[in-house]
Amino acid sequence: MPAPQAHGGVAAERGERGERGERGERTLWRGGRIHAPDGGSAMLTEGERIVWVGDDTGDVPAARVVELDGAWVTPAFVDAHVHATSTGLALSGLDLTGCPSRAEALARLAAHATGQPHGTILGGGWDDSLWPERRPLTAADLDAAAPGRMIYLARTDHHSGAVSSPLLAADPEVRGDAGYDDSGLLRQAAHERLRALAHASLTSAQRRDAQRLTRARAAELGVGCLHELAGPVLSSEDDLASMLELGRTEPGPDVVGYWGELGGTATAARHGCAGAAGDLFLDGSLGSRTAALSRPYADRPGDTGALYHGVEAVAAHIVDCARAGLQAGFHVIGDAAVRTAVEGFEAAAQEVGLEVIRAGRHRLEHVEMIDAGLIAHMAHLGVWASVQPAFDACWGGVHGMYGERVGAERAAAMNPFASLAEAGVGVAFGSDSPVTPIDPWAGVLAAVRHHTPAHRMTPAAALAAHTVNGWRAGRMDDCGVLAAGMIATFAVWDAAAPMADLVDGKPDDGSVSAPVCVRTVVRGATVYQRS
Repeated sequence: MPAPQAHGGVAAERGERGERGERGERTLWRGGRIHAPDGGSAMLTEGERIVWVGDDTGDVPAARVVELDGAWVTPAFVDAHVHATSTGLALSGLDLTGCPSRAEALARLAAHATGQPHGTILGGGWDDSLWPERRPLTAADLDAAAPGRMIYLARTDHHSGAVSSPLLAADPEVRGDAGYDDSGLLRQAAHERLRALAHASLTSAQRRDAQRLTRARAAELGVGCLHELAGPVLSSEDDLASMLELGRTEPGPDVVGYWGELGGTATAARHGCAGAAGDLFLDGSLGSRTAALSRPYADRPGDTGALYHGVEAVAAHIVDCARAGLQAGFHVIGDAAVRTAVEGFEAAAQEVGLEVIRAGRHRLEHVEMIDAGLIAHMAHLGVWASVQPAFDACWGGVHGMYGERVGAERAAAMNPFASLAEAGVGVAFGSDSPVTPIDPWAGVLAAVRHHTPAHRMTPAAALAAHTVNGWRAGRMDDCGVLAAGMIATFAVWDAAAPMADLVDGKPDDGSVSAPVCVRTVVRGATVYQRS
């Protein structure tokens, strides 16, 4: 494409103002490596849009010029599955991720309690599958580490958690809920109930500060959009409204909202959400043994987890969403839950028509245990898969936690990213933060280096799943590609040649690591710049 013609002979400007700029300015970004359909060394933006991409010949008019100095420019990442408040709390509070033992986790709890002697203690990230003892936390452990305190500590998957005796005593009726255990290790409804009680101690200011911290962290990592997966189980309407308002009024990544409640179309529409979807739980997690399986857990014979809703309820919700013009979607991890969701979509298609379902870009979150037949059905129905490659990096492989829970054969078949994409299923990447941290390049590399070679994606496909596919999954079609007419949301990477070469087809020898983000631009405005 030829360079744009001059309009009024506008001279290029440089200096501090040129580096910051204004949204409405015509800006030339030159001297870099542009990850665009036809490549190029320069890109021209005006306001929120990209005007031109190509090779700078010195005659491109712009109000300001940003010298890229050889940096690599890609579309900004999309994290298609985030819980912003919980992520911010993990970033600023008691994060037990990576603790090598129960003793270390409890020592961190004791130190945190000493530093914050008042109020409810919230934390999470502990993973007993990584500890030598293979023994989870209990109320007795928490009481000994921080006597008398109200404490809630989520397991790493956030589908079970340990609570202290004072928190257990705060709601005696929890004893009648599914998943209750006198030990203080709670699952299912009991876990959800006391998690909500613990999080009710947060003020609106604390929630908003946590959300700001999440958006700032995402921007530092080249993320231009977050899909906030809210719902009555994990958060609240106030929490969702706060995050969406930040996305509208403060600089940072865009926010696409989802409200995961069965029959929650009116709530989703009231808040301007893309869908009544996301973490609308059909089952739980493998780590907590609440994912719904067709065959029992290998390490707990007789237990097949929990299926929370049946096909009829799923189908009715999808029909409601389709008629309201909203995306439907569900959290599904175990194969029994995946089959229930797919059968629900098939039943809905019988009622409203296949093309209506296909046009909705409905989505399933996680989709970890799925066979070839169900993949083909997802592709036929046009249902998207919102997946988390870091799950395989953390727990995959026959010797990882998945292998322990479901055995080597089923573990090797999990998270079949390549098969989903090759069948025509739209695949978008996310983190499920704080379950795994927001770290998009780690997600790309995890998909490229999957424990099961047959499930590995090419670097280019993995990058697309974490960029343009994330926008598509959120039904935003004018983002995610660096081309004329598209939204100017992109990231600039320093010392990125190895990663750029990998994406362009260089063989992966396992040595390439994540580049450093030096600037993130959202809708033409810089929202992060490395000092």
